[in-house]
Amino acid sequence: MKQFVIAIRVWNKFGVLSRVASMFSRRGFNIDSLTVSATESDGVSRMTITATGDEYTKKQIVLQLNRLHEVISISEMPYESSLIRELLLIKIRNSSERHQEIMDAVNIFKANIIDYAPDSFCIEVTGETSKLDTFISVVRPCGIIEMCRTGAVALTRGSESLRDMDMGYLNVYQKY
Repeated sequence: MKQFVIAIRVWNKFGVLSRVASMFSRRGFNIDSLTVSATESDGVSRMTITATGDEYTKKQIVLQLNRLHEVISISEMPYESSLIRELLLIKIRNSSERHQEIMDAVNIFKANIIDYAPDSFCIEVTGETSKLDTFISVVRPCGIIEMCRTGAVALTRGSESLRDMDMGYLNVYQKY
């Protein structure tokens, strides 16, 4: 089993997110993360879905998504040729014993302290999933009060985009 990322361009209409999520549920596929936002094109949204499975599962997900009328295009986002990032907001207990340890972690991971209180820090970390996972494991002994993280967002490297459907090396499935 391997994790993979799929970027989907969909019409920005009521119920599209529900239909995509329902497709996953009906077929027994699990979504590891899902992010949705407006794009540079009016009326079009972009979904970035991270899931885990084998090649057959990935192919079935793409085929089933391609059947949905609201889907404009689907692109697999290979890790080696894509920029994939997440955002983590984490609130950590601040104590005199752990203060320097927290500050060292913030500096090493190039994180930002976005809120400071005498008894807590709120820290913002961006990067690949593994970076965020490692940061969490480093600061866990300090006492995590609360945390939340986005799902993955992804862009292809270079000047190509999902709108460049005629590029042969982009693994894109487009509907007309």
